[in-house]
Amino acid sequence: MKQVGLSLLLFYSINLPGADIKYPVSEIADEMKKGMYAVIRSKEVRLDIQSKSSSSYYRREVITILNARAKNYAFIGVGYDKLRSIKLFRATVYDAWGREIKKMKSSDIKDESEFDGYSLLSDNRSKSADLRQAVYPYTIEFEYEVQNKFLYSAPDFFVYRDDEISLMESSYSVIYPANLKPRYKLFHVQEPVFDKTKDGREQMSWQFKNIIPQKFERHTTNFESTVANIRVSPVEFEFGGYPGRMDTWKDYGLWQASLNKGRDVLPESTKQKVQELVKNAKSDEEKARLLYEFLQNKTRYVSIQLGIGGLQPFEASTVDATGYGDCKALSNYMVALLREAGITGYYTTIQAGANESAVDPDFPSDQANHVVVAVPSKQDTTWLECTSQTNPFGWTGRFTGDRYAMMVTETGGVMVKTPSYPAEVNTQVRTAHVTLDISGNAKATVKTIYSGLQYENDNLNFIVSKPAEEHKKWIQKTTQIPSFDVGKFTIKNNKAIIPSAEVEAELILSRLATVNGKRIFLTPNLMNRSTYIPEKTEKRNTNIVLRLPYIDLDTIEYAVPEAIYPEFVPDPVRIRSRFGEYESSYKLEQGKIIYIRKLRMNKGEFPAESYNEFAEFYKNINKADNTKVVFVNKT
Repeated sequence: MKQVGLSLLLFYSINLPGADIKYPVSEIADEMKKGMYAVIRSKEVRLDIQSKSSSSYYRREVITILNARAKNYAFIGVGYDKLRSIKLFRATVYDAWGREIKKMKSSDIKDESEFDGYSLLSDNRSKSADLRQAVYPYTIEFEYEVQNKFLYSAPDFFVYRDDEISLMESSYSVIYPANLKPRYKLFHVQEPVFDKTKDGREQMSWQFKNIIPQKFERHTTNFESTVANIRVSPVEFEFGGYPGRMDTWKDYGLWQASLNKGRDVLPESTKQKVQELVKNAKSDEEKARLLYEFLQNKTRYVSIQLGIGGLQPFEASTVDATGYGDCKALSNYMVALLREAGITGYYTTIQAGANESAVDPDFPSDQANHVVVAVPSKQDTTWLECTSQTNPFGWTGRFTGDRYAMMVTETGGVMVKTPSYPAEVNTQVRTAHVTLDISGNAKATVKTIYSGLQYENDNLNFIVSKPAEEHKKWIQKTTQIPSFDVGKFTIKNNKAIIPSAEVEAELILSRLATVNGKRIFLTPNLMNRSTYIPEKTEKRNTNIVLRLPYIDLDTIEYAVPEAIYPEFVPDPVRIRSRFGEYESSYKLEQGKIIYIRKLRMNKGEFPAESYNEFAEFYKNINKADNTKVVFVNKT
């Protein structure tokens, strides 16, 4: 009876008339919670453009955290610096019944430098609050406003960014003076509603309700093209005292040139070094290569974020004196070195990163996160990654290859495309000699040459310049054999325009083959077996996108004991598909069996309706790669 009385007391205390109850979880419809780890109850985002040099960004959000998988959404952080100040920052936590658990106090807010581990200098700071709770579900309500002393860019608005968080309602609005109407681009979103504000300015706004996210799919187009979102950018703007326009790439490039102006002056002593370096060079390419190697040997990369340091490079003389700089400073320095040698190089902004979204060439705006140098010639354009001390001359790779970039020329910004690399140069060629004993153990000598984009497999392009112990760790980590020891090994680096690395290793293989009575079962595909099979789905919603074309070629020669002979050798396999081609075959010689495998993967975008064919293609490769040869012991 005492327990019942306590339960009734708790029930009535929770449901007292007039109690301040907000956002009880019971108000969320079941279909909004199904398969989700959080639900956004309400979200309001507002960009307020006040002038060409002033704007503010406001965000308010109420989100119910259903389980621990969403706990990080209860950590709120807001950045600021000398050009951004936080006007408002508050938050409250509610339990499952909607009772207030905690309202954030000043003492709960951390105010600290945004040290990222590699920036040498930064005035970026952040205020943050950890609202995570131990008991689920719970709801957090937070809001903040940041005042900017500039009008340059605005965060993109996505209806959702997580496919396991549903949305009950949200709004996005942009307020602006009539003469500063921004441009916008919509992806899977209807045109805005236009209105007037109380102070006579104009407003565009969007509303969204009851959104259950579409599940993200592998091998698809970039995130921005598949999820409903809004991109906004000014026409006229001012940043750090530099006015400009952004409605064309030409004008945007002119603005960037104004930031760089006068910052490319080299000391006389360095000019003399440049002339000495290139005096015997027989071509501009050779001159550029010599100067790029000079840059790599003299400088190192550090991130610098001071004032408008995120956009304006340090002076070339500063880099020359200190020996360090960020991507902007090092690229600006490289342009100055090239000019002293009579070569034109261009400071070029780009969105870098193997998994980053590409710059949209149809919407001039702040989309870049990196700077490189482009050196055009009559035949081609050479691209220089100035932050790397080891990068091969002219190599863009997965970091900056196959995407648009803005080249800052004398007449303004010009959109250009960085190199893409066909399958024929992205090769992995492996030869192996394996000696198998009657117990199923083996010894192998394996040589693999990784070229083109495959030079970057598992960060091999960084490992090649490391000490030998790091080479061994890389071999141990990337060798796809269940049980082995590494004997002698070498890794050789070839820093050509299309770079390659040669990895050679002696391996001691325990139980490579399975012995069962008189029979020995061997999977001849030594270390390149396909394990990926696309998951089954009732309906594919987005097109299939394959971004990396490549060719793998394996030739594995097995020397087998005289006491055994092959009882079963698989038939050759040949698979043809729009996605690629696969072949495997076997050759028998005296005391030997030679396995040859070739896989070519194509680059391209394929219709969603072809998904079953795509899955079948991988399923067949997986089957062929795991086929066994059966030997019989004659003794």
